[in-house]
Amino acid sequence: MRAQLVLKFAICAALIAITWAVFGHAVGHEFVNFDDPNYVSENPQIHAGLNWQSIVWAFTHVHSHNWHPLTTMSHMLDWQLFGAKPGAHHFVNVLLHTIGAVLLFLALEQMTGGIWRSAFVAAIFAIHPLHVESVAWISERKDVLSGVFFVLTLLAYFRYTRKPGVGRYLTMSFLFACGLMSKPMLVTLPIVLLLLDYWPLERFGKLSAKKLIAEKIPLLVLSIGSAVATLIVQSGGVGLVPLEVLPLSWRITNALAAYLVYIWQMIWPADLALIYNHPGKLPIWKVAGAAAVLIAVTLGVFALRKRSPYLVVGWLWYLVMLVPVLGLIQVGGQAHADRYTYLPQIGLCLAATWGVVDLARFWRYHGAILGAAAAIIISALALRAAAQAWYWHDSERLWRHSLAVTTQNDMAHLGLGQLFLDQKRLDDAIAELQTVVARHPNDVDARLRLAGALSEKKDRMNDAIAEYEAAAKIGDPNPDIETTLANLLLEAGRIDEAIKYYQHVVQLQPASALAHYNLAVGLHRDRRLSEAIIHYKAALQIDPNYPDADDFLGRALLENGQEDEAKIHLEKR
Repeated sequence: MRAQLVLKFAICAALIAITWAVFGHAVGHEFVNFDDPNYVSENPQIHAGLNWQSIVWAFTHVHSHNWHPLTTMSHMLDWQLFGAKPGAHHFVNVLLHTIGAVLLFLALEQMTGGIWRSAFVAAIFAIHPLHVESVAWISERKDVLSGVFFVLTLLAYFRYTRKPGVGRYLTMSFLFACGLMSKPMLVTLPIVLLLLDYWPLERFGKLSAKKLIAEKIPLLVLSIGSAVATLIVQSGGVGLVPLEVLPLSWRITNALAAYLVYIWQMIWPADLALIYNHPGKLPIWKVAGAAAVLIAVTLGVFALRKRSPYLVVGWLWYLVMLVPVLGLIQVGGQAHADRYTYLPQIGLCLAATWGVVDLARFWRYHGAILGAAAAIIISALALRAAAQAWYWHDSERLWRHSLAVTTQNDMAHLGLGQLFLDQKRLDDAIAELQTVVARHPNDVDARLRLAGALSEKKDRMNDAIAEYEAAAKIGDPNPDIETTLANLLLEAGRIDEAIKYYQHVVQLQPASALAHYNLAVGLHRDRRLSEAIIHYKAALQIDPNYPDADDFLGRALLENGQEDEAKIHLEKR
């Protein structure tokens, strides 16, 4: 017994060491300009720190189109403790991932009794390159935090199954609820628990299937509640892709292909990137091939379920846990994402590890062979993960790597273009943004970013105006775009054109003091004083304290020969 405890302690220490060997240098990384600003670095709610008001806000408001109050509060606490030091935020991510890996080992070992197999699965979880995104990206705190609660729920469930009781069930349910409030991807956990009932817990032989399913109903209620909340939140999100843009048939076929892509990336984790563009409509042969492979593997593991129950459990764990992130409800333009494998991959690794060990049990020197193979695999994956984590040091390195390993990666061009724009590297920014606009001329966001970059170069003002004009013609009328365009036209001396846009904005927003004021300034500049006075007065009627309106109205009145009335407004300076 003492030797077992020493061995477990040594394995836990080794897991901690290898995790920090791979990810420890992340404490020297920066924030990246994809999600980190909205999530943390430029979010005033996060900067408020953790207090009763911010806790209430976390539970009652949406955070970057997500409702995950525990994740939100963890960011608040980080900011309160560390402020704008990105290394400290990275440190917490690595710490949580380390805790998750150690807990996973302990959970699997307790459930299966296979100490070395459990250690290997936990080691793969700790250092697989597919998990770099979840650990090295501050915005993916929700992955590592929900991962800790996921494994804690497994441990609590195992404890409950050994000695059922209300207290233990409530403890397990509470941990599960915490996981859902960290990331709603855990909605499939009740099904994973049912799979564990089959193997390794072997509860199906002791209790009826009906009772085991009924036992999960309270957990399923929590899952449904979380799923509904997520759908409500995401339905108002800017990233939700409508069916008109991405039909359901394309989503289903991409989901089938993604299952196999993740398996291949698990085996050969090369050319990993932050964004993989959605392929749209896939060739029929690729869809048919993916469906055939998935069906064949599923039938195979079911056929072997009695002899090798871990195969069906691990395979279904993988299939089921990926369902929420397969893009059937598409958010964003990605085909798949490394971070989505964070917990589903455990099932595949579980099935593969137990399967290989069982196949090798009749080999001569199988222990030495398997040990050497495990050491080689872990070392190779650790080196690859460390290299992948290096790309997450800063935004430019991250986006340049994405462009190097993918083709026509518009999100990477946009990210790099925005970075250059923020750094005032205007020529570089324009080049990146023009690449996207050339491929997607109806992308309003890309055109606006390009127009913004061009407008900062005095010799490219007409080009900036052309981009704003093109953006204004896409979709429904946009007062903000037209106002910016009119301002540039006015600055360029194209007063008549500016006034036309200002007039249209007033038609769109007749109750806007800003719209009337802008039109008044344009008319004033064009010496159409009577009309300018009307709109200055309209702005003041809407907002009596509108900045500079009284002053400019007074000047217009004075220039129009209405000196007595002008004095009334000029005296308010």
